[in-house]
Amino acid sequence: MMGPYLLTAFLLGIFVIPAFIAFRREEKDARESLAAAQAAGRTEPVSIRPWVDPVACVGCGACVSACPEGKILRVIDGAAVVVEASSCIGHGACEAACPTGALDLVFGSERRGVDIPAVGPDFESNVPGLYIAGELGGMGLIANAVEQGTQAVDNLSARPIERGAARWDLVIVGAGPAGIAAALVAKAKGLEVVILEQMTLGGAVCSYPRKKLVMSHGFELPGVVKIPSGTMTKEELIAVFEQARPHLSLIEGEQVTAVTHGAHFTITTDKGSHTAARVILAIGRRGTPRTLGVPGEEGSKKVAYALLEPEVYAFNHILVVGGGDSALEAACSLSEAEGTTVTLSYRRAHITRPKAKNIKRLEAAVSAGRINLLLSSTVTEILSDRVRLTQDDQELVLPNDQVFVFAGGVLPTKFLAAAGIRLERHHGKRIEELDTSALT
Repeated sequence: MMGPYLLTAFLLGIFVIPAFIAFRREEKDARESLAAAQAAGRTEPVSIRPWVDPVACVGCGACVSACPEGKILRVIDGAAVVVEASSCIGHGACEAACPTGALDLVFGSERRGVDIPAVGPDFESNVPGLYIAGELGGMGLIANAVEQGTQAVDNLSARPIERGAARWDLVIVGAGPAGIAAALVAKAKGLEVVILEQMTLGGAVCSYPRKKLVMSHGFELPGVVKIPSGTMTKEELIAVFEQARPHLSLIEGEQVTAVTHGAHFTITTDKGSHTAARVILAIGRRGTPRTLGVPGEEGSKKVAYALLEPEVYAFNHILVVGGGDSALEAACSLSEAEGTTVTLSYRRAHITRPKAKNIKRLEAAVSAGRINLLLSSTVTEILSDRVRLTQDDQELVLPNDQVFVFAGGVLPTKFLAAAGIRLERHHGKRIEELDTSALT
């Protein structure tokens, strides 16, 4: 029979000591990952990131395990720490998994602010009856956008809608995931609803490169189809959206230029106007690409802000500008076309924001000589047959047939300000109101 001391030693040897060793090994790895992320500049968020209250956090690691994107959060010194903030895309699984409520999702950081419209928990803006859902509100994940579109309609329909002289109960601007979901819910609730889309059904998704892989957290287009978590191509995702088309009142190819509010909303477009009792803005930021602002860019037929068919550019000299996932994916796809010469220009010394698989794909293309990588470089001029750049105070002149700019999208500040929507700059928990008086 085993004595109490021997039993204790046995249990320590079998359970406690191995667990302690594993814990110390995990924490050591977490510290090394944090140091590497800090050195590479991966601690700044693209948009959204977790924020941890160190007092309330008990260091259980539930948030670490719940994150679908990998080890964005790690436990160090008994509390969760944000390590890879640049990889966060706002799933929200970490927040839901926290047993003590110590974790929130916030926008931006002290160093990097993120501008978004001010909305309440019901997705209504400061303009009564005008709601915002999806990427415009800072949430780019398809599943989150669908959920926000659904909740916005649930909230706006909870109060009586008096249409009066307006043609529609609800006008939705944007036929992306948020807009489609919102329209389906609104129709199920018996509302007279129409979607206005400047491009076609699917919105910004339609401008993705052909066969681009899209990660899905799983979502449901209400009353139409339920999609499990997984990976699908751009074409497969658009096919999902197309299943909703028969259930939608959709006007494509009509760009909204202004939204004004009086007795009802007037939605002015490039082709006319519409009136409604309620409005949901479900537009993205990609529709307003950030430009380089250099001579030769504006109005140039050789400058594009999206890539659809990489093979069309065979035997071209191509410059891709940017350091995010879209830029890396475009550069790598273009480098696989026959006879192309591809240069990737990025203004910083390190590429840190993209997913690990895209960074590895880029490194392989650079090693194979298919991509010329110019870090710490800036485009200074775009000419008909060449481009000028600077790198480490040296001027570079490259032959060029096509320029692709992937510098992200910008908030349509003037449009939102003219609609009376209050804008905010988020620095994590610190939020400041933007002064847009000069724009209206």
